[in-house]
Amino acid sequence: MSRTDQRSRARQAPRVHRDPGASLTRYRVFALATGVMLLLLCLEMVVKYGFLDGRSSAWDAISYVHGWVYFVYLITVADLWSKLRWPLGRLVVLVLCGVVPLLSFWAERRVVADVRAGRSGPSVPSTPGAAA
Repeated sequence: MSRTDQRSRARQAPRVHRDPGASLTRYRVFALATGVMLLLLCLEMVVKYGFLDGRSSAWDAISYVHGWVYFVYLITVADLWSKLRWPLGRLVVLVLCGVVPLLSFWAERRVVADVRAGRSGPSVPSTPGAAA
């Protein structure tokens, strides 16, 4: 095979999307955990300010747990974003989805569907040395 043929084959190599692997699994777990904790946090606020007149109770621990779960969620979103090379806007949307109740559940389903359908970001060459 001539050198010219090799170059043209490299340019025509099929493009594949990066496999997110464990990053997607971690994102899914913490997106769901963040959604559950956010719903519990809303319930805590209703109980605390609706029935306890703002007094401290055992429910106060939910806000601390939610804060740490959200922090880990941010790390998993950044990891998935960097692996799939998404645009910055998508990172911002996913970060905000962990703040609005029920939105993290929707975002998790959407991200998984996009990744499985191959709409996860820019393609990378399937062969080493091929032009991007």
